[in-house]
Amino acid sequence: MINEEIISSAKHLVDLLAEKRKTVATAESCTGGMIGGSLTSVPGASEVYGFGFITYANEAKEKLLGVRHDTLLSHGAVSPETAREMAEGARKVSGADIAVAVTGIAGPGGGTPEKPVGLVYVGISTESGAWAEKLNLSGSRDEIRKQTVLAALRLTSNKI
Repeated sequence: MINEEIISSAKHLVDLLAEKRKTVATAESCTGGMIGGSLTSVPGASEVYGFGFITYANEAKEKLLGVRHDTLLSHGAVSPETAREMAEGARKVSGADIAVAVTGIAGPGGGTPEKPVGLVYVGISTESGAWAEKLNLSGSRDEIRKQTVLAALRLTSNKI
């Protein structure tokens, strides 16, 4: 369920994109479409948001976004390298001005000492380059996913 704080952040991003005449694309793994869902809950989002990719499986990351197989083998799906390549691929395929990608471990299982539950990377790609931000989140699976969406929306707004 998307909360009011997320809706407010999504509205801020949509308004900012419209003001700057920019477009955004999303590439989501651990959030499974929640970022796109938050954006499309805002009236007028269709003017700035046209492409959303849900790439939960590594195969989808490779086929749809062009994430290199070597990146996934060397660094894993939950890594800054994969987050950056996801964002770059989403921007390239969609033609958007900016793309945001998320990959992480929402739990409750799947974590390791090296990559614990709550580890998330947010990748952003613009014409200026690509970056990844590391998040160490806590809470239930739902809470981690909501925190990820909120962080992705805010980080994207900051890069416009």
